[in-house]
Amino acid sequence: MPNADEDAPGGGEERVRAYGLVLRDQLDRTPFGPELPRMVWRKLMACPPGEGLVREFHRDFCGQGLIRTQDGVKLCDIFDGGHHTGDAISSWPSEEAFVGFFAAQSDHSCSGWDESSAVFATQDEWYRNNQRLTREGLRVFVAELKPR
Repeated sequence: MPNADEDAPGGGEERVRAYGLVLRDQLDRTPFGPELPRMVWRKLMACPPGEGLVREFHRDFCGQGLIRTQDGVKLCDIFDGGHHTGDAISSWPSEEAFVGFFAAQSDHSCSGWDESSAVFATQDEWYRNNQRLTREGLRVFVAELKPR
């Protein structure tokens, strides 16, 4: 990333914003398709309620995750290495609903940049593409030997 502190026209914030646009344009827009979300659902169902896909394990904001609930799966913000979760951003009560939704998603839509996404879209520049769900993150979750 360009050094935001360097003297440049527009200053550091403008440079950071410009770099964010470069990263946005590199995001894969290919839909996940049904197979990967189906494997993610089934892996989540093997987790105890309150656990699931937490990609980052550090303090403070850890991005978005998928957490098994008593009623299915919720998408929520994750804090403090998974010890705290935010309110549900969205939830799915069945494999069919979950797979149907996530089959149409992509790295781009999950990033928050896709303004047509009622679930993921955001105008908050800090929140966009900040530790969001990705195809690779879903694949890693499915490939782990035991659920988190």
